[in-house]
Amino acid sequence: MLYKFPTITKEEIEEIFSLSEFRNTRYFQDVFQEGKEEGREEGVRIGKLQAVPPMLAAGLTIEQITQALDLSVE
Repeated sequence: MLYKFPTITKEEIEEIFSLSEFRNTRYFQDVFQEGKEEGREEGVRIGKLQAVPPMLAAGLTIEQITQALDLSVE
């Protein structure tokens, strides 16, 4: 149903449905889960990138670091 209203805001949706009703919808649960997964993946990526400078300082090569952290050279 929401795709029929591409410009509708979160606040407008909350006005149409009570917030607790909206949170109980399958749509909300799916979007919430996707957001959690994307956030988790981004957190892991940031953590890996933060580990690079200390590894370089310890004398590891770029190839060793990318292999250890499962990252690409780019």
